[in-house]
Amino acid sequence: MFIYAFVVYAVIGTAIAVYAMRGIKSQEDYYIGGRRISGIISALTYSATTYSAFMMVGLVGLTYASGVGALGFELFYLVGTLLLLSTYAPKVWELGKKRGYITPGDMIADRYGDVVARTMAIIVSIALIPYISVQLIGVSLILEKNSGLDFSTGVIISAFLIAFWAFLGGLRSVAWTDAIQGVFMLILALSTVIWVYNYGFQNTSFFEELPKLGELLVVPNKVWTPFRFVALTVPWFFFALTNPQVFQRLYIPKNEIALRRMVVLFGLFGFIYTILVTFLGLELRVLSNAEILPMIKNRDAVTPTLLGIMPSWLGVAVSLSIFAAAITTANSIVLTLSSMISKDLFKSENIHTGKILIVVLTSAITMFALQKPGYIVELSVLSSTLLLCQLPLIFSVFHWNIGGKTSGILTLSVGFLSAILLFSLKMNPLGIPASVWVFTISFAVFFITAKVEK
Repeated sequence: MFIYAFVVYAVIGTAIAVYAMRGIKSQEDYYIGGRRISGIISALTYSATTYSAFMMVGLVGLTYASGVGALGFELFYLVGTLLLLSTYAPKVWELGKKRGYITPGDMIADRYGDVVARTMAIIVSIALIPYISVQLIGVSLILEKNSGLDFSTGVIISAFLIAFWAFLGGLRSVAWTDAIQGVFMLILALSTVIWVYNYGFQNTSFFEELPKLGELLVVPNKVWTPFRFVALTVPWFFFALTNPQVFQRLYIPKNEIALRRMVVLFGLFGFIYTILVTFLGLELRVLSNAEILPMIKNRDAVTPTLLGIMPSWLGVAVSLSIFAAAITTANSIVLTLSSMISKDLFKSENIHTGKILIVVLTSAITMFALQKPGYIVELSVLSSTLLLCQLPLIFSVFHWNIGGKTSGILTLSVGFLSAILLFSLKMNPLGIPASVWVFTISFAVFFITAKVEK
């Protein structure tokens, strides 16, 4: 049944991508939809790009394993994103429209020079490989559990759709499929919560059983220590500015009204989706504690296990919603990275260069995902930590009239290498989380070198 539903999904998505090909004549059309995207579509593509397999697989499992701290973690991200969007989205949109920016690197090149933009393109391409692999891993776990396909086949099929849809229609293809898939994600998350409640709490009350979770209902606990909370939330808080796939979305609204509508509707989508997903994780943990469900040790297996006990029609629909969430995020990232490498690194004005890079990037990501490198949540946060080195340069565009080519290159390089070193050695000097060190080192390097450079 899943295979048939998946084929229908793939055909519909491909038809949208083919339709989106019409009228694409420039990089502006291909990468940012000609700056003609409505507020509702902008909001849905921003939401679908942001909320990926991380939510219905990673966050459900994290909530199941660690309790309400996961809700605080994700709401902290949402508050940070809305704060940053309300402050910087109008400025970025206005600059982009006025100066013709297409990539996030265009803004950096305008201020710090082409060499800094090239450095940034290389760094973000490396940094986002773990985050894109998360999408492939998440959907492949679902496919493996519910369709009979092995993990490797699931990765390859997912990668093909990611590349194919972005290749065909660019941003318009991604945005239109995002809009449909975003609504689908929200409806299916709600349906899953309702089904689990009806399935597991016919003879008992969720709210009577909930207090039995004990320390999972308080923060801090043995999982959500202050150290862990800070380590995960610092890079997540600045996601809206440091992750190029969502930063580039700030260029696409057709006017200021559409931009404001995008921010408001994204906030509403994010709040509802976060509550639903974390509530689902708590429901499942309560059922495991009550021995209605088995206790699941691998938190990334929580959602796949749930899908195995659902009615087949609902399990298929939920599986497709997770698949859709992953695809929307991954093809958005691949499209943005292809624009940055093509335009910022190679200085190509040819759309075909970007299309070739989509295929190359997706192939590299596929190889990484096939290794099953780690837990979904940690891989996502790792990418955001690696991207923190951009933050001083972005803030400086709007707040400080300092810095140039040297400070830009050193800030990006030292911040990025610090993150690589700390994570590879699993070091947290002085008991301070690696993400905080990367944040601090990046800003310190920027201010010191900018002062010397001046």
